[in-house]
Amino acid sequence: MTRVHTAFDRPDPALVKELGKHSAATIHEAQGRRGALASSIKPVDPAMSVCGPAFPVRCAPRDNLMLQIAIAHARPGDVVVVSAGEYAEAGSFGDVLANACQAKGIAGLVTDTGVRDTAELRALGFPVFSYSVSIKGTVKETVGPMAEPVLIGGELVRPGDVVRGDADGVVIVRQEELGDVIDASQAREAAEAEYIAAYRAGKTVIEVCGLAPVIEAKGLVIETGLPGDAER
Repeated sequence: MTRVHTAFDRPDPALVKELGKHSAATIHEAQGRRGALASSIKPVDPAMSVCGPAFPVRCAPRDNLMLQIAIAHARPGDVVVVSAGEYAEAGSFGDVLANACQAKGIAGLVTDTGVRDTAELRALGFPVFSYSVSIKGTVKETVGPMAEPVLIGGELVRPGDVVRGDADGVVIVRQEELGDVIDASQAREAAEAEYIAAYRAGKTVIEVCGLAPVIEAKGLVIETGLPGDAER
């Protein structure tokens, strides 16, 4: 007999909402370039965006039994995170299951296997981030862990960690670091706004980013004239 548990602590919804104001790229940089899933996991539609606590589940390749069970037990606002061994040749999720998720208030799905019915998923507007698109069907045979840590896209995702996905990719934030990452993301965006203002005021990238010492240390000599001008 295989026994699974579904209860775990979830982060404050207000903090999740606050994190969702920042892009996945900003969050990744702000938390020390950590947490980014492999770039092979992409949104079905670039307009798709999601932010919510992870409900992890592990599936066998070409088998979506545990995914369906996870959908039945995930709570509104959760992001179902599926680890299935980076198996591209399976469409383990499509419009029917997306409707089941949407009816429950599940926020989105992130998977390292394939999905299908992508036109319908885009029309439905349910956020899906997947490793591949495949029309190949799956079986319902293998039981496995649910609401336990899983490895996906090179990152360990724990129940209740926060998943942020957008057009550029997916990043994971540790639940206990959520407040600090929000602060760091806000600070990064404020700094970037200052950079943009400086560029528009006429400053160069070298000035704004303080690259002069780096250029000097690397021994790079920049000549602005045409080659041979000094000899004329």
